[in-house]
Amino acid sequence: MRTVKRLDLFLLKTFLPLFLMTFGICLFIFLMQFLWKYVDEMVGKGIEIYVLAELFFYAALTFVPQALPLAILFASLMTFGNLGEQLELLAMKASGISLMRIMRPLTVFLVFITVSVFFFQNNVIPVSQVKMYTFLYSVKQKSPELEIPESIFYTEINGKNIYVRKKDKKRGLLKDVMIYDYSEGFNSIHVIVADSGRMKTSIDKKFLILTLYSGESFQNHSNNKKNARDAILYRRETFDTMEMLIEFDGNFNMRGESLLQDRYVSKNIASLRHSIDSMMVRVDSIKAVDSKALYAHSYHKTLARVQPQTKTDGEMKEDSLAAKKSVINFDSLYRVQEPAIKASLLSYSKRSIDNLLINYGMKSEILRIEEKEIRLHHTEMHRKFTLSFACLVFFFIGAPLGAIIRKGGLGAPAVISVLLFVVYYIIDNIGFKMTRDGVWQPWQGMWLSSAVLLPLGIFLTYKAVNDSVLLNAETYMDAIKRFIGKREFRRIEKKEIIMERPDYAALTVRLRQLQASCKEYLAHHKRWLHYFTFWKQGGTDCEAEGIAHEIESVVQILENSDRILVLNKTMDFPVIKSFHPANFTLSPNAGMALAIFFPVGGLIYLIAVYRRKLLCQDIKTTIRVCDEMDGIINNENIK
Repeated sequence: MRTVKRLDLFLLKTFLPLFLMTFGICLFIFLMQFLWKYVDEMVGKGIEIYVLAELFFYAALTFVPQALPLAILFASLMTFGNLGEQLELLAMKASGISLMRIMRPLTVFLVFITVSVFFFQNNVIPVSQVKMYTFLYSVKQKSPELEIPESIFYTEINGKNIYVRKKDKKRGLLKDVMIYDYSEGFNSIHVIVADSGRMKTSIDKKFLILTLYSGESFQNHSNNKKNARDAILYRRETFDTMEMLIEFDGNFNMRGESLLQDRYVSKNIASLRHSIDSMMVRVDSIKAVDSKALYAHSYHKTLARVQPQTKTDGEMKEDSLAAKKSVINFDSLYRVQEPAIKASLLSYSKRSIDNLLINYGMKSEILRIEEKEIRLHHTEMHRKFTLSFACLVFFFIGAPLGAIIRKGGLGAPAVISVLLFVVYYIIDNIGFKMTRDGVWQPWQGMWLSSAVLLPLGIFLTYKAVNDSVLLNAETYMDAIKRFIGKREFRRIEKKEIIMERPDYAALTVRLRQLQASCKEYLAHHKRWLHYFTFWKQGGTDCEAEGIAHEIESVVQILENSDRILVLNKTMDFPVIKSFHPANFTLSPNAGMALAIFFPVGGLIYLIAVYRRKLLCQDIKTTIRVCDEMDGIINNENIK
């Protein structure tokens, strides 16, 4: 028990520093992304440091659930990669501790993290999101810091354009000032031209005080014009000194949070469910009212309204029975009317249809907005669960993957973590957009990323528990070599102790028989097989299989030789492991079925042609080696 506790503490001490480091890195990356997205709204407005610090604090709280899955993936991959690289993981397994037992303390810790993240996202994130978006909206609405450029019209002051040709920063003067004041409308524009001027803000930063020197002003009074023939009045004056008071609020004013209180970002699960129920009731009532109104404009209701009401009950019953027995032909009623009445009827019908289209278009837009808001509430409710569950999924991807690749540090784990998280981010965004647009159900879109990555985590965990060489490069290189038909070389060393020496006389006879079999095989397999003949055989090649077994039997005897020249020549025998050129065997029926699918069957047939060529080369090599081995045995008079 004491050893197990030490192992748990060792793993926690190894994982926690890496987890805290990677969490800080990931949170910093998300904050930088937030800064790059909104940097244009913050620069040049003279916002105080404490305001920006508070904004980034709430943004950091908002990005915690998004940074945690990436941090867990990164930390678990680094932890188990380091343990595998330093052979500590191998030592644990050698002592009889399974990988699942090694992962158990971290799994318990991350279950606690997952539950904590859920409560954090349900209780803290709504408050932090409201604060963050309120600060962000207030920053966007703040007036920019007053910095009038040279030789460019400055348009950041509402109702005014200011042009300054040159600025004297030492004396604080603005040279060649031109002001267009259109705050009262373009018909009453006020133009001011001055030789120089000075500008400063009031103490409360709510007004600009502009002092102009040696200039003229011109103002149009066309709004006072009563008739088209009246002359346009204007005012022109020359001044030596002129002071203007311009309204310009340069303070940071915090907007109220009531704007976001009813949005889905500001609600926990209980509030989301209550809002969804309320909106569903409202949507159902709107649909019921619209369906009644649509029925009221139908033919049945219209015909019922135009029937005269002065008839007796018996007459109305007779009329209704007659109407049921007959079919009203609207075209015939329309044709008997006068042309003026026809035009009036068509105009009235067109107006009625246009009004109905506009009316129901507005109603459908209202319903669309309401249903979209309901979907957004559903997505936010599912997101509180999916982000928490993603922490566990990423752990069961990162831990076994680190145990398989056995690479620690910040190199390979960082690349793999980023790639996996990008895949997760893309899938999650696809699901969110499909849900937002109403293509999928909310639970389908929001759980799509977890449904895709969870099987990957289970598969990697299974492979890691079974010590699979899933990501070993040599395994894939050997598979590629076998696929393209590249043969491996024999490695034979001289034995120190030989229990049974080869019978070279009998061996010579076997070599000549093997050589004859190879020649016979080449004589019968000079041409390539026809496409359908190849698939009809289903991949069987008994002759090549017999030659391969005979080669291995001869090599096994020659390995017991004590002559270096014989051993060296034995290594020239080719290794034929695949007896069929396509590297598989099928039944004739299955082969013919695959031959019908020409794109697949044709590709395999081309590979088989290439592999048959390599097989024939190996058999020719066998003939040559048999002849040379026979010469070595006879020339050295080995007995």
